[in-house]
Amino acid sequence: MAKRVLIPLCPGFEEMEAIILIDVLRRGNVEVVSIGKSKDPILASRKTLHLADKIFSEIVPSEFDAILLPGGLEGTKQLMKDPEISKILNSFQTESKMIGAICAAPNVLRNLDIISGEDPYTAFPSPEDLAKGKGGKYTGERIVSHNNIHTSIGPGSAFEFALFILERLEGKEVMEKVKVGLQLPKNEI
Repeated sequence: MAKRVLIPLCPGFEEMEAIILIDVLRRGNVEVVSIGKSKDPILASRKTLHLADKIFSEIVPSEFDAILLPGGLEGTKQLMKDPEISKILNSFQTESKMIGAICAAPNVLRNLDIISGEDPYTAFPSPEDLAKGKGGKYTGERIVSHNNIHTSIGPGSAFEFALFILERLEGKEVMEKVKVGLQLPKNEI
């Protein structure tokens, strides 16, 4: 049975991070469902328009194995203030399901105390106030995995992060097959 993954798309999300995650996981036969606040087109950080597969209220979190948050400063701010996303994230944390976040989005997890105390994490190294504040121990590494939480540093690590997540969901063999098909530079990922 294919794993099922949620990827929320809020206005201002980072295109590369969301689309690369969606693409790589779908190549590995993971069922990815993008979600938005409404059926309206979503304006991403680089001013491209996107349509989500479903809206937040149509989602039953228990039917999914993972949730992955793309970054983008404005998209992250939108994720932080959305009560439906907070509810979904808290339910995933309570059930120890996979939660992933890239770029600025790990700050959503810090804001909800999903990353707290000395929990290691990585995120975009921004001087913005968003990157300061609540708990967790910033490592600056490209990918950090701690318990059920996986974080990555930014757009340049999107393929790496997507393959990392795919391997955890579907295994090394599936990940390697997808990786070969992507024709990525051998020395980079």
